[in-house]
Amino acid sequence: MNAPALKSILAGTPPADVGTPKSDLPEFIPADSPFSEEQRSFLNGLFAGVYAIAQNSGGDASPAAQTPLKVFFGSQTGTAESVSKDLRKYAGTMGFGAEIAELDTIAPADLTDLQHVLIVAATHGEGEPTDNAHKFHTALMDDGAPQLPASVNFSVCGLGDSSYPHFNQVARDFDARLEALGATRAAPLVTCDVDYDADYESWRKAVFEAPAFAEMAGTGAPAAPAEEDVSAPAFDKNHPFLATLMSSASLSGEGSAKTVNHIEISLTGGGEDVQYEVGDALGIWPLNDPAEVESLLQVARMSGAEVVEVKGSRTTLRQALYRSLDLAVITPKTAELWNVDVADDAQVIDVLAMRAQPLDPQALVDGLRSLQPRLYSISSSPKKHPGEVHLTVGEVHYELHGSPRKGVASTFLGSRLAEGAALGVYVQKASHFYLPDDPNTPLIMIGPGTGIAPFRAFLEEREVQGARGKNWLFFGDQHEACDYLYADQINSWLSSGLLSKLDLAWSRDSAEKVYVQHLIEKEGAEFFKWLEDGAAIYVCGDATRMASDVENAILSLISKHADTDEDGAQAYLEKLRGEHRYQRDVY
Repeated sequence: MNAPALKSILAGTPPADVGTPKSDLPEFIPADSPFSEEQRSFLNGLFAGVYAIAQNSGGDASPAAQTPLKVFFGSQTGTAESVSKDLRKYAGTMGFGAEIAELDTIAPADLTDLQHVLIVAATHGEGEPTDNAHKFHTALMDDGAPQLPASVNFSVCGLGDSSYPHFNQVARDFDARLEALGATRAAPLVTCDVDYDADYESWRKAVFEAPAFAEMAGTGAPAAPAEEDVSAPAFDKNHPFLATLMSSASLSGEGSAKTVNHIEISLTGGGEDVQYEVGDALGIWPLNDPAEVESLLQVARMSGAEVVEVKGSRTTLRQALYRSLDLAVITPKTAELWNVDVADDAQVIDVLAMRAQPLDPQALVDGLRSLQPRLYSISSSPKKHPGEVHLTVGEVHYELHGSPRKGVASTFLGSRLAEGAALGVYVQKASHFYLPDDPNTPLIMIGPGTGIAPFRAFLEEREVQGARGKNWLFFGDQHEACDYLYADQINSWLSSGLLSKLDLAWSRDSAEKVYVQHLIEKEGAEFFKWLEDGAAIYVCGDATRMASDVENAILSLISKHADTDEDGAQAYLEKLRGEHRYQRDVY
């Protein structure tokens, strides 16, 4: 039988070229076909059954349409976007045709015509929305936000860090405001901590079991995975690649108050190599300092040989503390389980030292959150360094309650991991921090301190590409003599013409502290001319102070040189953001 004939059968219509049957059903296999009578009888019965089913279904055997679902996300490091992609894939198996988008691609009024809406929102900085959710958050919280019909069924999942005072504030804002505007909460808000997998999965389950979702799920076949879901990376946070440390060398000169290291890691071997692009971040799985583990055991009055359970696996307490648990951060869950009142800056060892009675070993473990990977901006181009990835990492050292403290991952890479040793890594794709498609686009890069990292990668990439676009770098730190990171490479780019313009700010080399935002203000006219000529702005570094100071400086120069007011300057910058000409990698 030919394909058109079979297609017509499945559609519930008998083929035009078959003989007239003696019964009420068509004879699908005609007498002159190359089959025996016994074979014809079997095949006619088979296709008659298919035909009858098609007839009973109204003559249309095509699958029912899937129920539309919109998933919106606000993501700074890429985690919320990754979760949204997983949500889209899962929704397809539950009868929903899901689409994902950044929150800033919609306005509150756009929600009016939607029935099923899910939001995955990270909280950034001091309880602020991420860069790609800022505009939507502002509009939603505004007094003029439109009322929403009760037919809009929503649920919100927040991603945050409970060690910060504004834990998941943005997700809480969205959840409360959507309900206040009239939408229907289909499933309760879930506020995930850094170890988010279990909470996210419970939220996802609750959403699709909620009546508003379960009763409206489509009955069609599961949706085909989106292209990026099909080509998911072989290595991720939960399945890291076993890389090799090639070298760790200090970039800080004598007399510097900081220790900044240039880290080189091999990504080859193990069958499948890790791929990345400039702008991406590298996730590092650190191990705790054995000396800190011993200090904590001593204060806790435990030997370390005690057997405990961590996520369903039994191990010794010492190994759990070394490999699996965060030894510093006190969360609300910690305080509750240990029944203690905790000062804002207290760490685990401080709380244990204050206890009159030692904790049970399992209670100690249960009160600690999981050790998490750290993300570092990649500072190399894979085109210039194939099979390698470079990082620019400042070691974290400080004093607290009269004793020295240090960062886990930064010192793991800088001073505790031996060259040639293995470490778990994965690439965090940067969908919001990447080079323009057009290599002729001028770039303005602002990255003081270790914020230089992605711009070293950008410039290496453009150098290898032979890109003709102009490049302007703003860099700074405390002292030129000892804190000028990658000075030789930067100066060589200036000499070769790859760097068209370089502005350096040294905050401790003069009586007056000079920061990059001051240089931006000073170069306001030229800066604005570059913007008018199509330049893209990139900012990398501290989110709390530097990034906001830089943005204020940019807004000020736009207002001055575009001859507009504050609202006009904001609109200009939002337009740049919407065109991906204002991108930030801030932390």
